[in-house]
Amino acid sequence: MITLTTIVLVVVWSVFLLYSVSVLFWLYEVLLLARGQLVSDDELVYDHDDVQVRILTIGAEAVVQGTVDSVPEAVEGVRVIAEQEMDIDGATVHVVPDEFDCAARHKGRALEWARRHVPCSKEFVLYLDEDTLVQQFRGLPDADVVQITEMPIFTGSWIAYLSETFRIGYQYEQRAFGRFDYPLYAWGGGIAIRQSLEDEVTWDVETITEDTTFVWRAAEAGTLDFRVLNLKFRNQAPPTLRGMFRQRRRWFSGTQHSSDLLPRRYQLFLSFRMVAWALSPLVPVLSLLLFLFPQYVPQSSVYQLVSLAEFLTLFVVTGVGVTVYGRHERVTLLALPLTPLLVVLNTVGALWGYVSPIETFAVTEKVAPETEVVGPTTLEERNPMLEEGAIADHDGEEELVSDGGIDDALFRE
Repeated sequence: MITLTTIVLVVVWSVFLLYSVSVLFWLYEVLLLARGQLVSDDELVYDHDDVQVRILTIGAEAVVQGTVDSVPEAVEGVRVIAEQEMDIDGATVHVVPDEFDCAARHKGRALEWARRHVPCSKEFVLYLDEDTLVQQFRGLPDADVVQITEMPIFTGSWIAYLSETFRIGYQYEQRAFGRFDYPLYAWGGGIAIRQSLEDEVTWDVETITEDTTFVWRAAEAGTLDFRVLNLKFRNQAPPTLRGMFRQRRRWFSGTQHSSDLLPRRYQLFLSFRMVAWALSPLVPVLSLLLFLFPQYVPQSSVYQLVSLAEFLTLFVVTGVGVTVYGRHERVTLLALPLTPLLVVLNTVGALWGYVSPIETFAVTEKVAPETEVVGPTTLEERNPMLEEGAIADHDGEEELVSDGGIDDALFRE
């Protein structure tokens, strides 16, 4: 007869083993595989003239204008791919016709329409999300896909912003993805794709995680040269916790839905990682319960010792994120003592996607850099690190925030 103790034992050790392997693999990626994998300055063989920028949006005119303003002037031919008419200075706007139909849906449909109908004679297409602010951009390496790192900027919720610090720390592993046959994920906030590869692979497939699905299909079609360029483009952290939960739910659901594109060994590995991601908050909870009730687990001292090490690793991940922000935004140091809370919040959306996956695309709310509406409604007004006009004056060649600190306006509303 199965007893309560047996059930508890199976659950505890299953979660423990899953999470232990996940932690060890992350450390292996960051400490060994990622070494020497970032693009160096002497590898930038393509310059601004070799790039066409495309910005995807439904109709966030003010947000897109800030992104266009951040693109260096030397980059010619900035294109905005939109679902409705808008007036953007410094870019050509292309509206996806209502009658256009293909296998792709939502953002993927717009990407596929642009691939077919927007002329491009450049070597690369650099895709930006509507809220991505370019910085430090001076060129691209000779690769098929170039993932540009990101550093989310505060937009109204300090907890969501600090949660992004933890996520950026965890995603440091992406520097190792060039060593894999199939990169584990990609994002479109700043991703450059060789134009000939885009025409070969296309976006014409139904998915809600277009960028990850594209790199998987590109890898499936042949050897993929995937590189990471560490420019830290500034995209917006979700302005609310609910927006963050919905965003993570979409990422988890889309990755899970498209995983059949991977070889079986990668499918098993990815499924394992995703389950470990969704269940990760249980580790500190179970550790606490077993500390209070050690009689339920044999060898509880071993379990508690390793669990403590894994718990401390979460602070290491946050520390990596804080290091990425470095001298730019010291406020991220607050993420370190809040790590247990941030881990749980980062995982809520994943767990939501695991229990109730979605197949639709929902755009995360964005904050416009400028607006004529009275009140604290703009990104520059919400963010104490930005002066009025900072985004419009930003040239994309330098850093947007580089003063190393934050003033007394930190907690202003």
